[in-house]
Amino acid sequence: MALSVSSLLRELRPPSPVVRVLAVSNFARTIANGFLLSVTVLYFMRAVGVSAGHVGLGMTVAAVLAMLVSIPAGQLSDRFGSRTTSVVFGCAQGAVVCAYALAGGFSGFLVVVALAAMADAGGAAARGALIAEALPPAERVPARAYLQSVINVGLSLGTLLGGTALAADSAGLYRLLLVAAGVLFIAAGLMCLPLPRTRAAEAAPGEERRHVLRDTPFVVVAALNAVLVLGTDALLTVALPLWIAERTDAPVSLFAALIFINTAMCVLFQVRMSKGSEDVAGGARAMRRSGILLAVCCACFALSAGQPGWVAAICLVVGAVVHVCGEMLHSAGSWALSYELSPANAHGQYQGMFNLAQRVGGAVTPALTAVVIIGWGLPGWLLFGAVLLAGGLATPAVARWAQNTRLPEPAADPAAVTAEARSTGQGQGAGKEQSTEPAAV
Repeated sequence: MALSVSSLLRELRPPSPVVRVLAVSNFARTIANGFLLSVTVLYFMRAVGVSAGHVGLGMTVAAVLAMLVSIPAGQLSDRFGSRTTSVVFGCAQGAVVCAYALAGGFSGFLVVVALAAMADAGGAAARGALIAEALPPAERVPARAYLQSVINVGLSLGTLLGGTALAADSAGLYRLLLVAAGVLFIAAGLMCLPLPRTRAAEAAPGEERRHVLRDTPFVVVAALNAVLVLGTDALLTVALPLWIAERTDAPVSLFAALIFINTAMCVLFQVRMSKGSEDVAGGARAMRRSGILLAVCCACFALSAGQPGWVAAICLVVGAVVHVCGEMLHSAGSWALSYELSPANAHGQYQGMFNLAQRVGGAVTPALTAVVIIGWGLPGWLLFGAVLLAGGLATPAVARWAQNTRLPEPAADPAAVTAEARSTGQGQGAGKEQSTEPAAV
């Protein structure tokens, strides 16, 4: 037991200096996101006077615009460097969030939330590419797993602190937290400056004009990832509380315990659950297992209906534990596939495509679960679980298809291979991502 605990604690330490810098940056950024999640809607409704319907419309417009800029932002990252692009988007997002405190009326609200959402989407694509370009392939998924644990801690802390403003319901306190969030976003962006300046690798022959939307196998992989996204965050945070309140005899307060279980397990076990998912085959296995577990959790949640309160609570707790295991496997698998199936010269563009698919999945889940799960009950859960199961089971075959369509490395030319065999191996890194200056972290 002591060995297991010590091993777990070792996994909670940053694996490299680059990840250490990114972890601190992510921690600041996710605390800021927690502030926004807590106070943005109520601030614009109560302090600015935007109606609930207009707030919903503005958030929807912002989400759509964020999807549209994901791929172009990734292309900017590939062209100008992921580190530089991460810093620019982070600072831009912070400046816009600070402007929340100055926005007036629906038009001002729409402008600031749209710009902030687009900057957030651009930053996500650039940060994904930054990990690919600053770390060797074997370290990317473990790094993302560690950073995901940090994200869960930061988001929980930010949401908790933001709750103090909700309790006070003060316009002045709302503005103070929004400005603090903006400053944290700027700080998180600037924290990336000590990282090595990265650039995308040289293109392999035939890759110069290849756009991610013309890479059909990768688009299908991203679409299957979006299917599994239906069963992750929004299922837990949107469908489950409604289900508990309207369809079960379990106490509604149980939902807070389920969120705590999810967050704690993600923080403690994400790195461990990601082991073995560092390549395409491992990532596809993780996605398949994720689909199976997410389907099982749907069955557990469905069984809670019509049961005595204590039986319903047991079903919900078991379902929540199964759900978080499926969620962690999904995260690991999606990271592996998004990196390993991307050309070395287009990580930003491909990360943008994967982020776009995930945003689509997250956007449709609330409405879909409200109609299918809350509206249909047990049959809805079973249908939803079947969709998740199908998405997980289909991923390995599609991932193999995508892997088989990857272009060969530049060194595949026989003459080049012969010359390389006679050399001292200096050309061995050609075609891989390289930094142009030493790491100063």
